[in-house]
Amino acid sequence: MGEEKPRSVPALPWMRSPVDVSLLQECSLDLVPCLDPRLKGALRNMGISSLFPVQVAVWQETIGPGAFERDLCVNSPTGSGKTLAYALPIVHVLSTRAVRCLRALVVLPTRDLALQVKEVFDAIAPPVGLSVGLAVGQSSIADEIADLIKRPKLQAGICYDPEGSPAELQSAVDILVATPGRLVDHINSTHGFTLEHLRYLVVDETDRLLRESYQSWLPTVLQMTNSNNEGLLNSKSSLYSVFGSLRTIRRCGIERGFKGKSYPRLVKMVLSATLTQDPSKLSQLDLHHPLFLSAGQRRYRFPEKLESYKLICESKLKPIYLVALLKNLGGEKCIVFTSSVESTHRLCTLLNFFTDLPLKIKEYSGLQRQSVRSLSCSKTLKAFREGDVQVLVSSDAMTRGMDVEGVTNVINYEIPLYIKTYIHRAGRTARAGQTGRCFTLLRKDEVKRFKKMLQKADNNSCPVYLLPATSVESFRSSYTSALEKLKEAVESETSRKRKVGSKAP
Repeated sequence: MGEEKPRSVPALPWMRSPVDVSLLQECSLDLVPCLDPRLKGALRNMGISSLFPVQVAVWQETIGPGAFERDLCVNSPTGSGKTLAYALPIVHVLSTRAVRCLRALVVLPTRDLALQVKEVFDAIAPPVGLSVGLAVGQSSIADEIADLIKRPKLQAGICYDPEGSPAELQSAVDILVATPGRLVDHINSTHGFTLEHLRYLVVDETDRLLRESYQSWLPTVLQMTNSNNEGLLNSKSSLYSVFGSLRTIRRCGIERGFKGKSYPRLVKMVLSATLTQDPSKLSQLDLHHPLFLSAGQRRYRFPEKLESYKLICESKLKPIYLVALLKNLGGEKCIVFTSSVESTHRLCTLLNFFTDLPLKIKEYSGLQRQSVRSLSCSKTLKAFREGDVQVLVSSDAMTRGMDVEGVTNVINYEIPLYIKTYIHRAGRTARAGQTGRCFTLLRKDEVKRFKKMLQKADNNSCPVYLLPATSVESFRSSYTSALEKLKEAVESETSRKRKVGSKAP
């Protein structure tokens, strides 16, 4: 599905005067105000000694004077630390209330992104007594239900229903990281799963989640939380939100916040490296006095220490140029991007037929059925992270949010159609203040279009990367052999699929 065309001027008034995150400096953990010592220790165990600018900005607007009174929209480059920016203040606030209810929901478009975000929460939530759940379809729904829902014992600190009697079922987690499809499954069919106590909703990779409907998850969540707030406001009992601050508890219910909304309200945080400016999409979020945090005035920004290069190729010899480039990079960790899962599979197969290329190359593929794909991709990513695989060939399934430590180079084997895609691809390297390079292989007739695309991000610095001619020529003979083997492999796969198809009822 195509991406929206960028607009030169933000269409919404609140987006015209963003808080410029780039003006802030990193802040040592010892200087972060109000930071719980337990969280400080957890961060140090993660190897973190200071907060990045975007993390400082969000902390100031949530734990500082801002106190979560406004919804936050964060537009910051990939690798700038957006996950911890929202995870840290949410965990900090939730840890001040000793209850066990589902109070924070983080929604991401893919399973791998969700797993990655859960790892961050797992590092900082348990030290302050919070539990984190996962709903992504990686395991059976029955196993997920067992992890998310429990029957509480009759004791102090449990959640009560409006009648004051103990609920039969209780959330086993304070924070849930989920993909939209599995979230809707639990909403529709899991007994005891409720969003009635939800206080924080994080929509990560917002533009993608708003561009695709994902079973109408967003209106479903908002409808549930809005109806719960209305019910609380209309209650004549002394029912109070178990997470409400003491100043809002009243014998007749919950006092109103801004514009008649209940307090504490559902706080929304939306984040992306390429946040949409389309009013029709953003209106779906029903944002409350939104505050826009952005890394500078430009809509599209590259990681600060990213170097971009273009490699001009002879059209029919493009695979040879890629092989020569990989060899020239000397085994550094690389991600090679293609435009489709089919291209990913064929290119990876071809590269592995170059017997004189001493690299371990794997694909991050979506061709297998879901259960097999999940296991296969998880193993591949683990091997890539640990350095057992040096080159990962991927479609754009891996462009957004995936954080693999030590990726030195990103290679666009096929030019992306949109500047958004280029930014997300390039953002797999040069993360968290590290250096990195992005190479784009181009035919001569693609150079002009590529230049225009980069200009949308005000990037005119993309010099030509020159490979030694002898390096390209040295792979000509092995390329011929590799092509023949690829042809045989494709024919074999096609034949196998036909046989499987003929056996189907």
